[in-house]
Amino acid sequence: MTNDNRTVVVTGIGAFTPLGADAASTWEGLVNGRSGVRPLTEAWAADIPVRIAARTAVDPGEIIPKHQARKLDRSAQFALIATREAWADAGFETPATAEGSTVDPDRLGAVVASGIGGVTTLLDQYDVLKEKGVRSVSPHTVPMLMPNSPAANVGLEIGARAGVHTPVSACASGAEAIGYAVEMIRTGRADVVVAGGTEAAIHPLPIVAFANMMAMSKNNEHPQAASRPYDKARDGFVLGEGAGIVVLESAAHAAARGARVYCEAVGQGLSSDAHHIAQPEPTGAGIARALAHLFESTDLAKEEVVHLNAHATSTPQGDVAEIKALRKELGDHVDHIAVSATKSMTGHLLGGAGGIETVATVLALYHRTAPPTVNVDDLDPEVDADIVIAEARKLPEGPIAALNNSFGFGGHNVVLAFRRD
Repeated sequence: MTNDNRTVVVTGIGAFTPLGADAASTWEGLVNGRSGVRPLTEAWAADIPVRIAARTAVDPGEIIPKHQARKLDRSAQFALIATREAWADAGFETPATAEGSTVDPDRLGAVVASGIGGVTTLLDQYDVLKEKGVRSVSPHTVPMLMPNSPAANVGLEIGARAGVHTPVSACASGAEAIGYAVEMIRTGRADVVVAGGTEAAIHPLPIVAFANMMAMSKNNEHPQAASRPYDKARDGFVLGEGAGIVVLESAAHAAARGARVYCEAVGQGLSSDAHHIAQPEPTGAGIARALAHLFESTDLAKEEVVHLNAHATSTPQGDVAEIKALRKELGDHVDHIAVSATKSMTGHLLGGAGGIETVATVLALYHRTAPPTVNVDDLDPEVDADIVIAEARKLPEGPIAALNNSFGFGGHNVVLAFRRD
């Protein structure tokens, strides 16, 4: 790894997830195969077909002050909590605009994605309008519901002036945000970028809509076993919520301030399926093109890759298409890649998935440990790969690399790559 302005490194991580209120507790949950899926206890859940979800382990109201929380959608609250952790973890104590900061605010960016944005604010405030009238609607509604609200609030929190951005590409949004942030640094727009994804869509309307698409698991009786990527009995994803944030930095900037480096952010591969609005291209051709783009546009060698945090949502079609793509692009080397499907524990965070799964990928490299995939009782014979099942697995010593896959409705495909010495 060279200490230049084009090499991008990860210097901070933060997470607020169904497994914990920070990155450490989330990682502990992942390594130990702990599920964050629980029954929904709200009254509205009694009459809908799906009555399980992966809510955050801690309510954000316990962390965000009430006067601030009432002006923020739940998705923005998640993003701020994870950002504060990542910012401090990177060694920054104050906003870049504060006197004495080691970051130039004009060289600091923020890219925080959400697939759906402030959907709970939108729907809840519409209910207020219908039930209580015009004067009862919160004046903060629009800044709360807009999809760029989490990014904007993160940008304000850290004092980012190089650019604040919000990619919206369904379930690929969080990964696309991180890839965009890498390019901001690589092309010279910024020295430091805070990036990731967040989502808070546990509400009856999205749940019923996904359920009516036959996309969600209806295994209400066994919530912790409902998300089961690669298992023959999988019947759809489980909705999760939360945020994952990383601090990305040019290697030169990190070295100049003596920052701890988790790993290098090598780059991204992008493609689109042009196949169907909600179904993956069944042969995995689009995903394979994203993988090919990654290897063509970076100096990463296929043989370096020893771990994959797979998209693997627990849908019958999607899980197999991803494996076919791996085999198509990587050939027999797939047999040497430890594949983890962490959505088996966190559920699917939609636009936040790429954020928390990037945190998991970075920590997998840092600790040289691949988290397990839980609930695989009967492996689908079409899953032709080395799945890490039931227990975490040690990764090799020496220079290694890992991939993080994220795909979204509309056919968006994003592959992120990370490596360490």
